[in-house]
Amino acid sequence: MDAVIIATKNKGKAKEFAEMFASFGLDVETLLDHPEFADIEETGETFEENAILKAEAICKLTGRLVIADDSGLIIDALDGRPGVYSARYAGEEKSDEANIQKVLDELRDIPNEKRTARFYCALAIAMPGKETTTVAGTCEGRMTKEKQGTNGFGYDPIFYVERFGATMADLAPETKNSISHRGQALKKLREQLPALLEGDAK
Repeated sequence: MDAVIIATKNKGKAKEFAEMFASFGLDVETLLDHPEFADIEETGETFEENAILKAEAICKLTGRLVIADDSGLIIDALDGRPGVYSARYAGEEKSDEANIQKVLDELRDIPNEKRTARFYCALAIAMPGKETTTVAGTCEGRMTKEKQGTNGFGYDPIFYVERFGATMADLAPETKNSISHRGQALKKLREQLPALLEGDAK
């Protein structure tokens, strides 16, 4: 097996996964390469449920190894919101700017010490004839009061990482990938993938 399908149409995620999977020697395709596939409705109540829905649906259509992620932002002061609704928090149009503004508005009167949050990522790995497995990763931080930095996407400009004294959007891509929720989940996936690929080759 020399290719894997990443079940996303998000260009930011697609770029991150391509960079991460280079070390596996695997070619990466995404749903951007397969416009014939309709969007998979994310009806799950957890990140894991949504990732499994996407991975299994595309695996069934293609008969290939598929990895799907569902990720988002969990803010303690907002009782875990936006959570699984992170991508469409401000509406169905999926606007990063509108989502950021809604979060900043909701946190306007919340002091710094209570602005704790984390990014969460669940990865689902679906293969024909095998049980789907999941791994997850988190990245702890806190929400800023205004945007900082120009890298990244989504909520990166308002997510502050204490150990670097910078937002996710201030970090170089390689640094972000090493500490991000997706990076942490992928480290766990790396441990499992060789056995999965070996089993698939038998």
